[in-house]
Amino acid sequence: MKFELDAMLLSVMPDVIRWRRHIHAHPELSFQEQKTADYIAEQLSRVENISISRPTNNSVVVDLVGALSGPRYALRADIDALPIQEESEESFASTHSGVMHACGHDSHAAMLMGAVSVLAQCHRQLRGQVRFIFQHAEEVPPGGAQELIKLGVLDGVDMIFGLHVMPNFPTGVVGWKSGVFCASSDNFDITIKGKGGHGSMPQLCIDPVVIGAEVVTALQNIVARKIDPLQTPVLTVATFKSEGGYNVIPQTAALAGTLRTHVASVREKVPQLVEQTVAGITQAHGADYDIRWTRGYTIGNNDVEASRIAREVIERQLGKETVLEMPAPMFGGEDFSFYLEKVPGCFLFIGSGNENLGAVYGVHNPKFKLDEDAMRIGLKLHLGFIQYLLMAE
Repeated sequence: MKFELDAMLLSVMPDVIRWRRHIHAHPELSFQEQKTADYIAEQLSRVENISISRPTNNSVVVDLVGALSGPRYALRADIDALPIQEESEESFASTHSGVMHACGHDSHAAMLMGAVSVLAQCHRQLRGQVRFIFQHAEEVPPGGAQELIKLGVLDGVDMIFGLHVMPNFPTGVVGWKSGVFCASSDNFDITIKGKGGHGSMPQLCIDPVVIGAEVVTALQNIVARKIDPLQTPVLTVATFKSEGGYNVIPQTAALAGTLRTHVASVREKVPQLVEQTVAGITQAHGADYDIRWTRGYTIGNNDVEASRIAREVIERQLGKETVLEMPAPMFGGEDFSFYLEKVPGCFLFIGSGNENLGAVYGVHNPKFKLDEDAMRIGLKLHLGFIQYLLMAE
């Protein structure tokens, strides 16, 4: 059976590349992916032995029921793009100004389409069911995962697997980690409310810019001095804006940023410390403040048994030397984490970096490129999961 799957994988790879390039050339932003979903559904409508449903207008779910009864396993891909002007110079670059697949979601969709195409031909050997989830809106909280979960995509699912291309790793290796693999991602907006006036008479004002600068510096002490170094989060103030002028002290200053954590208790504690810090500084200067938190994605935690299965599949399909055991979790966020709160699962990172092809830029970069051979590796793992879990001997 492994030989047959390998042969079918090779035969479908031209389609996988074609699908990926079409989706790449026609990117759509989060919550706007209807044409992308339409394309996926239309292409897969030619595949026999599957059923296709549309839980939302911008997502697709494909079910494959084997000839033999058994558990149901899920494979997931995200399909949304980013608000970035593409500079990759690919022949199939984005045709939509200011929108780009700069995170590889086009390849995720294409790999999963390939898995549908191949596994549908093997339905008589399956002792169970496979659910393929083409999910919208991974990039923008609250994300598409929670919406699909509420609509029942995990009903009856025993375990779920997901893949993400990673140009930081060379093509040919697979990033693997059991347990926590990525961070929660929460955003904050802070408004410092002072008293504006003429720049030549600061004594008559309450300067929100000076107060804001003090806040930015003081927030770093939360990470450096108030959290266990072994549980250190990332707290970043990314923007600082005011509406003043050369000789105008403004009424307000606005700060915004993000909090990334790997520990649930730290995720709850840091906002309290931010509140205390901002309250103390503004009170000392006679100013006021407002803080608004936007809850993002939860901490990504790979199940131990699912991770064991994933590692065994990697070693069987690609060789032990291809396993890149990640020493620490990443601080990026991923809404696949919501699936992992509901059912056991594992999320892997497929190396896609290749200097010879210019695939050296990180995700979310306008020059992002993908070594398309990484899709062969990802597809091989999709097939490997199902072969390991559901293929009758």
